[in-house]
Amino acid sequence: MDVEALKSELTYKAVRSSGSGGQNVNKVASKVVLHFNLVASEQFTDDEKARLVDFFQNRLNKQGVLILDSSESRSQFRNKVLVTQKFLDLIVEGLKEEKERKPTKVPKAVKRKRLDTKRKNAEKKANRKPPKIN
Repeated sequence: MDVEALKSELTYKAVRSSGSGGQNVNKVASKVVLHFNLVASEQFTDDEKARLVDFFQNRLNKQGVLILDSSESRSQFRNKVLVTQKFLDLIVEGLKEEKERKPTKVPKAVKRKRLDTKRKNAEKKANRKPPKIN
């Protein structure tokens, strides 16, 4: 994956942020919104795109555009760096192939221990009952 080529496909937009910051919030557009058109991207194969579409299924809009934002910092530049890093981390996570689960057996010793405990418990409770008189 070529990170620089991928970054060239990103579009950024600065908007006014909400939250604390006083007068600064009202006059400075410090929140950064990142747009990435996954469907039109030339950096991924069709297989990778399908995997990413599945991974981002709740984050993509109808046009196949991924939208992320960051307003953690009061600096527009810092927010741009943060949202770009968040995007790259998500792409790496989305392209990761899951390992196939290997089913394991329950060890014989564990089964034996469970049955022994069960038998001892049953005997203990049976001894609590009054004897049957015919």
